[in-house]
Amino acid sequence: MRPASRAVALATAAAIALAGMPAHAQNGSQAGIPMIRDAEIEQLLRDYVGPILKVAGLTNQNIQVVIISDKSFNAFVMDAHHIFVNAGALMQATTPNQLIGVFAHETGHIVGGHLSKMRQELANAQTAAIIAMLLGVGAVAAGAHSNNADLANVGGAVVSGPTAYIQNRLLSYQRGQEESADRAGVRFLTMTGQSAKGMYDTFKRFADEGMFQAQYVDPYAQNHPMPQERMDALAELVKTPYWDKKDPPELQFRHDMMRAKMYGFIERPDAVLRRYPLSDTGLPARYARAISTYRFGDMRGAVAQIDGLIAAEPNNPYFYELKGQALLEGGHPAEAIPPLRRAVQLAPDPALIQILLGQALVATNDAKMSEQAIPLLKAALAKEPESSDAYLQLAMAYGRKNDYADADLASAQAAFARGDNKTARELAARAKERFPIGSPGWVRADDIVAFNKNLSQNPLRK
Repeated sequence: MRPASRAVALATAAAIALAGMPAHAQNGSQAGIPMIRDAEIEQLLRDYVGPILKVAGLTNQNIQVVIISDKSFNAFVMDAHHIFVNAGALMQATTPNQLIGVFAHETGHIVGGHLSKMRQELANAQTAAIIAMLLGVGAVAAGAHSNNADLANVGGAVVSGPTAYIQNRLLSYQRGQEESADRAGVRFLTMTGQSAKGMYDTFKRFADEGMFQAQYVDPYAQNHPMPQERMDALAELVKTPYWDKKDPPELQFRHDMMRAKMYGFIERPDAVLRRYPLSDTGLPARYARAISTYRFGDMRGAVAQIDGLIAAEPNNPYFYELKGQALLEGGHPAEAIPPLRRAVQLAPDPALIQILLGQALVATNDAKMSEQAIPLLKAALAKEPESSDAYLQLAMAYGRKNDYADADLASAQAAFARGDNKTARELAARAKERFPIGSPGWVRADDIVAFNKNLSQNPLRK
């Protein structure tokens, strides 16, 4: 199907099969999904989804929004703890309300327990399919044994008939879940005093794109309601007192800055300039151009542009973060430290920036700076326990002070976070030999060595 027709989809059988797989905080390598991490964007998405989760009764469920590096518009859930959203959805949604509507819909799936129910439906379907297959094979065998072609043909029908029925039943079940999530999403938006217009506009956009092919498809072979039927149902649902309510200007500004940041990092310079021409002197346009300038090699020009952004908003932590990142990646780690320290001071949730600051401190090759990086990286890991980058920087910091036991342990933890269990076990075994038996470091190393014996325990989260 075209990407648009898959938008805002509940994960289907393939995704459900992966639902028990943990999403890695740093890069998603274990799940094979390329993820984007950014302190500014993640804070904005937490602000979007927080009120929805509160009225849905999910505040204590630790649900995280995970950004996938994919330019198509899509969002989905795979378990009860993550909402996945594509970079394309962040870039294409022109208002906060459009994204919030998507999150409200996906929250409806979580509240409805649709993933666990779908797993049960799949289990039931698999059982039915196995029985149908056995009956069919038995009939075919009996027909062959008796040279009865009619009986053999009946056996073939027994095999194929229930399979089509089971598939249609699962698709019908999914269509019902989508309708239920729509209703729940509108309810959550109303409870938080927000308009459902963004949700309606988003679905209408995809309905319009899919209308031309709707007349050629079997409505019973779809996992979503037919476009016109869905929009007719939504048109009634979204008639709430908040329909005409607009997003607050300050939230719209943050949204515009987020989109500019995504375009600056993802698109080529010519595409960025087409969208944000030099004649556009607004902060979002300047932000996108500064990011694009730094990404494509003009570090000095980028720093000058970022300094202009800082002058316009001296308390914006993410401008300082960008300056530090540009300087660090441009080979000037010592110069990157002051802006990154300022970013850590100003950011509401600085864990990812702390990791970047720790990297800058270690990159100076100064033992005293590396010493400063250790508590900083440990603080970040308390929030980001599966960050392979943080463990890697921690290993180098320990190595600079000749603490080889802790360096080996941190290296093992970095390998484990990347999904390289073989290397993790080898490094952890070496760390065990360096630590006193029974010490905290020895115990953590032993947990990694023994991980395959007890897969239910993640040694990074102890």
